[in-house]
Amino acid sequence: MTNRKHRTDRVNLVTGATGTVGRQVVAELLRLGQPVRALTRDPATAGLPEGVEVVRGDLTDPDTLAPALVGVAGLHLITFGGAYFAPLETGPRIVELAREAGVRRVTVLNGGGPTPLEDAVRASGLPWTVVMPVEFMSNALEWAEGIRTRDEVREPFTGRLSAMVHEGDIGAVAAVALTEDGHAGQEYLVTGPEVLTLRDKTEAIAAARGRAVRLVELSEAEAVARWRAEGRPQDVIDFLLDVYGNTPVEGRTVLDTVEKVTGRPARTFRQWAREHAEAFRA
Repeated sequence: MTNRKHRTDRVNLVTGATGTVGRQVVAELLRLGQPVRALTRDPATAGLPEGVEVVRGDLTDPDTLAPALVGVAGLHLITFGGAYFAPLETGPRIVELAREAGVRRVTVLNGGGPTPLEDAVRASGLPWTVVMPVEFMSNALEWAEGIRTRDEVREPFTGRLSAMVHEGDIGAVAAVALTEDGHAGQEYLVTGPEVLTLRDKTEAIAAARGRAVRLVELSEAEAVARWRAEGRPQDVIDFLLDVYGNTPVEGRTVLDTVEKVTGRPARTFRQWAREHAEAFRA
């Protein structure tokens, strides 16, 4: 599926570079020996690796993107900007700037459904690839405080299934699509290598930290009360109830996208848990 003879000599611009996936796109591009420019609202606090050119910009104000696009061949875009994943409405201008800059490839991190920015990219005429991950393994970090302080995870719908994916594998798929031919017009649904229950996840974390973890099931009402207390808006709560209570088949079906695109197997949740074991230790 890949053609590793077609590397770009120009720089790759990663937006959302300080986010969960953006950092992984940056890291994978560096691993591939690719020049990387990272866009962030606050370069002083970006904390990105040595060798990354960090520049200031904001996708909600797309004209700030113009200087960052100079000399860019590959552009990685996110579809949201602001609190709780508010969709970006600036896609047409971002696409216009990318065309003017001579961008050759665009990857879009799908945000879980249609968005104005993704729609603009698809209609742009630029070679695009949409990367559509299922649940991130890094979501388990939300449990870290409860595991450290009470040795427990409190969640609703404990029977739900997930083919959750390592964020590094999402970044790897995006990096390949940015730097190699053969991926234009593709929609890559990216999953992990196995379907997991919540008990599978807590047992993997327990093994990694060397201490047991209890799984406590919350009722739907208890979960909603907790999410409201955390300040989550109602549309986010409704989304969580739907995706946890009625996980779509795509979210619980294993695909071999990672291996096909990158040439290496998708990483397991046990691997992820070992990498992050310290986050769950008191």
